[in-house]
Amino acid sequence: MSKKIVSDLGVTGKKVLMRVDFNVPMKDGKITDDNRIVAAIPTIKYVLDNGGKIIAFSHLGKVKTEDDLKTKSLKPVAERLSEILKMPVEFIPDTRGKELEDAVNALKNGEILMFENTRFEDLKDKKESKNNPELGKYWASLGDIFVNDAFGAAHRGHASNLGIASNIGKGNTAAGFLMEKEIKFIGEAVDSPVRPLIAILGGAKVSDKIGVIENLLVKADKILIGGAMMFTFLKALGKNVGSSLVEEDKLELAKSLFDKSYGKLVLPIDTVVAKKFENDSPYKTVSVDSIPSDEMGLDIGAGTIELFSKEIAKAKTVIWNGPMGVFEMPNFAKGTIGICEAIANLKGATTIIGGGDSAAAAISLGYGEKFTHISTGGGASLEYLEGRDLPGVSSISDK
Repeated sequence: MSKKIVSDLGVTGKKVLMRVDFNVPMKDGKITDDNRIVAAIPTIKYVLDNGGKIIAFSHLGKVKTEDDLKTKSLKPVAERLSEILKMPVEFIPDTRGKELEDAVNALKNGEILMFENTRFEDLKDKKESKNNPELGKYWASLGDIFVNDAFGAAHRGHASNLGIASNIGKGNTAAGFLMEKEIKFIGEAVDSPVRPLIAILGGAKVSDKIGVIENLLVKADKILIGGAMMFTFLKALGKNVGSSLVEEDKLELAKSLFDKSYGKLVLPIDTVVAKKFENDSPYKTVSVDSIPSDEMGLDIGAGTIELFSKEIAKAKTVIWNGPMGVFEMPNFAKGTIGICEAIANLKGATTIIGGGDSAAAAISLGYGEKFTHISTGGGASLEYLEGRDLPGVSSISDK
């Protein structure tokens, strides 16, 4: 890896600004999934154990109204971090000002504080999201070095990553261990994979994955298509897809992608259909050549699971992004479960989940530990798979 990582910087006695991705799901003020907090612990502990002083910060959702200031505070996150670390985490309910500055200056070696949701700066004029020069400079002034461990936000050129990196001083920005893993696994899987490289793409829209498909058509050996996006491809090839979800304005593009794939794109051969988008709606499995006009496809069928599993069995590198069906509904989760099991039981291969719903599915199904790497960044991992330059990565100092 050509980027500096946190262990390349001397952190002892230094004020370490640490951008983490603690954009965790919340319900009624309670965290419902703390995986993103847990994922940052190795970097946090490294800095604390080596005598650094951590100023941690993150965004949490989008902030558009005054009510968001009440419901999207990072205070519950700081409290959960304190529980995990088994030590105090001071929380400063501001994004700038004297209280924050005094707390930073009072930090002793091996101590940590967290300041408020960076998106609170977006309420009036989007200072965070638009990388306001003054804000990036101000946050940079609070620390000596900057450690970016927030891959989930790396595709955004915000004040809390690009702005700070631009102002902290040459050579003073490094990746945290989580960011390092993301760059290593996703970057190497796409750019220098052990072959065969099999990519499995699901989800609802072809439009969300156009760049990924085009990049992987050059780099992958096979691309297996599932999820609702399969119906746009099937209709583009002249098949009747009933009332299935289709992007009508992307039919020509889907046909073009299929034609230039030269056999690399593998489409489902059967689908599970129902009349209504409901778990309790009666369902059946049909060939993709005989989808009833008044029914919609909600999952891949058993034949497709077998077909895809045979392709996956040949792989030495697997990248999976997007569920195969409506996995939130048990009756239409069998495709996602089947593919998850096929990848999880693969021996001697590098297996990567590119964040988002497929990551949630693997973890909820109990297969999280069986994958080589599960990305913490949905949008960021997609853009990385597209081969795009990520501002949060490119702004890290080179070794």
